[in-house]
Amino acid sequence: MIKLAITGCCGRMGQRILTLAKKDKDFSVVALFEREGHPDIDKIIDGVKIASDLSLLKGADVFIDFTLPEPTERNVEACLKTKTKMVIGTTGLAKDQCKKIEKASHKIAIVQSANMSVGVNIFFKLAKLLGEKTGPNYNVRIVEAHHIHKKDAPSGTAKTLAQIIESAKGIKITDIQSIREGEIVGDHDVIFQSDVDIITIRHHAKTRDIFAEGALVAAKFVSKKKSGLYDTQDVLGLK
Repeated sequence: MIKLAITGCCGRMGQRILTLAKKDKDFSVVALFEREGHPDIDKIIDGVKIASDLSLLKGADVFIDFTLPEPTERNVEACLKTKTKMVIGTTGLAKDQCKKIEKASHKIAIVQSANMSVGVNIFFKLAKLLGEKTGPNYNVRIVEAHHIHKKDAPSGTAKTLAQIIESAKGIKITDIQSIREGEIVGDHDVIFQSDVDIITIRHHAKTRDIFAEGALVAAKFVSKKKSGLYDTQDVLGLK
C-alpha cells in the first residue's frame, strides 16, 4: 500500500484527490497539509490531522502537490529531506524553480506535469502528430479557457501544447488566447489553418476529477521509481 501525503488538501483539487484516494485500496492517506495559518489547520479528516509542518512528511511514500510555485519550491526541499517521492501538478513555475525540481529528481523520483489528465495527454500526442504532418502553409493558434480563480495565463497546458507543436513544426507559436470566466474547469482548442482547410482539436474537462485521477495514476507510477524526472507521457507510456 502506498502511503500518501496531500498538500492543499482543503482546496478544490486537494479535496478531489483525497476523496478518490480514500476509495482506492492501493493508497493509505497518512498526511494532509495546508498553508500556515489556514483555518482548517488541526482539523481531523478520517483520523489524519491537517498540518503545516512539513517535517510530518517523514514516512510518506508519495507527496502530491497542486498548489502555487513558491509553496511547491519549499515542498521540494522538504521532500528531499524526508526522501519522499513527488507528483507535482503546480503550474506557473519559473525556470529557476523547474531547475530546482530537475536537480531534486537526481535524488528522488518526481512526476511533474502541467496536466495530469489521461485525456489531455492523448490530446498532446494528437497535437504532436498534427505538428509533424501539417506543412508550413498552416498557421497555428491556441485558445484556452479556465475559471476566474486561475492565477496563471496562458495555462500550463496551453504552454505545453505550444512547446510540443513548436518542436514538431520548427516554428514559434505566438497566438495563444486566454479566457478567464465563471467556473470553467478547463477547455483547450488547437487550430491549424491553411488557405484550403481548418483542422481543430479540442479537449473539454467536465470535472476536476480527470486531474485527480491522473495524479493518483502518477503516484502509483512514481512509487516504483527510485529517482528521475518524469511526466504524464512517461506515466502513460506515450513516448
